[in-house]
Amino acid sequence: MIKMRRAQLSFGDGLIAAEVDDLCEDWMKHADQVLADELLVAAVYEALAKRRPKSRSRGRQGTPAEVVLRLLILKHIRNWSYQVLEREVRANLVYRNFSRVGGAKMPDAKTIGRWGVALGPQVIKQIHERMVKIAQDKGVADGRRMRVDTTVVETNIHYPTDSSLLGDGVRVLIRTMKKITKIAGKVGAKLRDRSRSVKLRVLDIARAARSKAKQSQEKLKRAYGQLLNSTSRVVGQAKRFSTEVATGVKRSTDVLQQLALENLRCQIDAMVPLVRQVMKQTRARILRGDTRADGKILSLFEPATEIIRKGKAGKPNEFGKMVKLQEAENQIVTDYEVYDQRPSDSDLLIGAVEIHQARLGRTPRLVAADAAFYSAKNEVAAKAKGVKRFCVPNRSTKSAERKREQKKRWFRNGQKWRTGCEGRISVVKRRHGLSRCRYKGDAGMKRWVGLGVIADNVINIGHAMEKQSHT
Repeated sequence: MIKMRRAQLSFGDGLIAAEVDDLCEDWMKHADQVLADELLVAAVYEALAKRRPKSRSRGRQGTPAEVVLRLLILKHIRNWSYQVLEREVRANLVYRNFSRVGGAKMPDAKTIGRWGVALGPQVIKQIHERMVKIAQDKGVADGRRMRVDTTVVETNIHYPTDSSLLGDGVRVLIRTMKKITKIAGKVGAKLRDRSRSVKLRVLDIARAARSKAKQSQEKLKRAYGQLLNSTSRVVGQAKRFSTEVATGVKRSTDVLQQLALENLRCQIDAMVPLVRQVMKQTRARILRGDTRADGKILSLFEPATEIIRKGKAGKPNEFGKMVKLQEAENQIVTDYEVYDQRPSDSDLLIGAVEIHQARLGRTPRLVAADAAFYSAKNEVAAKAKGVKRFCVPNRSTKSAERKREQKKRWFRNGQKWRTGCEGRISVVKRRHGLSRCRYKGDAGMKRWVGLGVIADNVINIGHAMEKQSHT
């Protein structure tokens, strides 16, 4: 049974609160008030209540929604894993008090992980929007200025090469077929394990790729041919296993084991098309020299991953998703967005202004962004919406008037303020883990980014309110 808050505090809760009152960080006291908001807790409560038809009224007592919200945010504030979160909150009275666990039993890591999945990206977006409204009500962000930038959040994959992707596919398919054989026995098609030969071919390719000798290229093509041949045989064998499970040749008399067989068949059916696509793009690159194959896959486990080039000398290619972050005063992130396909930065600016108007109820007086966001169309549209100071440089302009405007003091000051975007991106990546997403799938990426942004806003709202209290 789910409840919004703990109905009755224990003696231990009061003792903990009294002991740690002077040990909390400055931002924690104000963040505690923000997270006590009724609408924030209600959003989490509604999401948890949807897991079962009668979660609101039946079953054993579950963890209150308030505790769930605070634990998930604390995890991303400190950039911990679920296991570390469980250990740290159990051992630390400050965290017990902040998360409202108090003297109660700390939930285990797997349970907390299920809460995160239950909330989903939509609820996390709702929590973020409510937190921006709270920041506005507290006078932390009034919306007079706006800055926007994009970055890349990498998916949790190894560096993609055709040979390693083929090796991954063979490894997963053979492992799945071994599980089927263990359950169903040796009836039907027999499994031939080609893992060792595939591994040797992958090593041959790695050695040949490092060499610059002419004969090494011939060895490379020959090794790729052998690897593709072995992979093709494994894929054919996996299809036969899937067919035999579907037709009942491979089966189990135990109901649970039969369900496991059906699940393994579904895993094969999902993996085979991905491996075939990797084989297709490998043949295109090795035999025809085509590096831009349609539907190119960079990971069998995160197939939606994109190659994104942001012009960084140290990291020319990044593998993940494009993310937009826009801010108002006091470093409050008013909106974030994870894009399914990378858009052009110049296409995002007017949409960002409209979102700013919707969230904060006013048009920003100053809009700042880097040169990638500039277009003459954007400048005209932004000024038509009421933007007075359009601080987005045009590096390729030949207009003397435009060059003079970009040298004015207000423009240079606006660009100085814009550089805070770079600092904000650095902070959310370093402090809140947005350099690499540890959750799986598109929904996992959106949850990871959303919780990281919320965690950063909680700290910044707390610091701003602390500063207000001393003025």
